[in-house]
Amino acid sequence: MPWNVIVRKKFSWAHFLTDYHGAPEPVHGHTWLVEVHIRADKVDAGGMGYDFLEVEGFLKELLPDYRLLNDIVDFSPSAENMSRWIYQKVKEKYPTVSKVVVWEKEDCGAEYWED
Repeated sequence: MPWNVIVRKKFSWAHFLTDYHGAPEPVHGHTWLVEVHIRADKVDAGGMGYDFLEVEGFLKELLPDYRLLNDIVDFSPSAENMSRWIYQKVKEKYPTVSKVVVWEKEDCGAEYWED
């Protein structure tokens, strides 16, 4: 019986998109929400598939708060690109990651998964 363990973490980040409609976009900030889904095919004796605090700690290390994303990644940090990059980084530690959703604001985001 599989589960999806879901961890959501908010980050305050600024960014700008390169090649945005042919010109750089001005620097601006958002309170981003990163949502990580990790498949757990079993749970331990305590009933846990993955420790929420451990996953949250990993995300905090990977994605420091109050930063300019353009200084962290070497690509245009759109929600789409960030969801793929975070997925790939999470997969290195948690190979059963099923998807990552990056919410740039409450009603706009992108999700990435691999078939």
